[in-house]
Amino acid sequence: MIGNKNIKLGALGAGSDWSGFLQFLGIASMDLGFEGEGEGGEYHSIYDSYDHFVKFNDPGFKYGVTLSKTTGRAMMRMANADVLPFDVNSFYKTVADYVTELKTLVNNTRTETEQENKMIRDKLYDLAKDPTKIYQAPKMKDAVPYLNFSDLENAMVQLKNRSEEFQKQYDYATQLPANKQNELNEIIYKMERSLINEKGLPRRPWYKHQVYAPGYYTGYGVKTLPGIREAIEQRNWKEAQENIEIVSKTMESYTQQVQLAMNIIIK
Repeated sequence: MIGNKNIKLGALGAGSDWSGFLQFLGIASMDLGFEGEGEGGEYHSIYDSYDHFVKFNDPGFKYGVTLSKTTGRAMMRMANADVLPFDVNSFYKTVADYVTELKTLVNNTRTETEQENKMIRDKLYDLAKDPTKIYQAPKMKDAVPYLNFSDLENAMVQLKNRSEEFQKQYDYATQLPANKQNELNEIIYKMERSLINEKGLPRRPWYKHQVYAPGYYTGYGVKTLPGIREAIEQRNWKEAQENIEIVSKTMESYTQQVQLAMNIIIK
């Protein structure tokens, strides 16, 4: 955080009230909280009580009061803004990082698969096994194909260009008449809804957000660009490619909303 004027927000998974708003309805959500040296280990145990909290977690409710003030001021900042303080560039950069992670995941999976298959062909597992125990050597894995990210990459370039243009024009929005500001604000706060796909994610249609969802196998833990990421992790290459195209269309829809917002400013 030193020297950085912006606070980097983590991705939301599940486990709290925001889930229905964000992942089903596409309503932008945020979870504010303080973290200490550790989680304490008492969560959902017999020690998760009021007495434990006031004695060990927050004596005098100092953290609770500070968090309430922080949350309240954040809400007041948005509620009192003539134009909602929204940085589309940050969203673009965040999703671009997720896309890079996915391409790296595919490449690493390919390398690991090639190495493991070579070990199987060279019978290294058989040579290294304990003769007093019965082990079954792993089976050869199918080769990892080269997924086509071009549509998604092109969609991200368009989002980058529109986002940079929007941020350049953003300061002029405060000079718009009130009715135009209201029109602009409605587009801004509804942008998140363009990240929803009504068909939902594979095998769980309730989760409709294409950028954030709790992992299918991770409980509360978040998966970013989950349709693509989990397909890669499960080596379902056909599904991975299908979801690359879905996310590409989703990014195009989001970019269209950015363009609509920019059109109001520059008219």
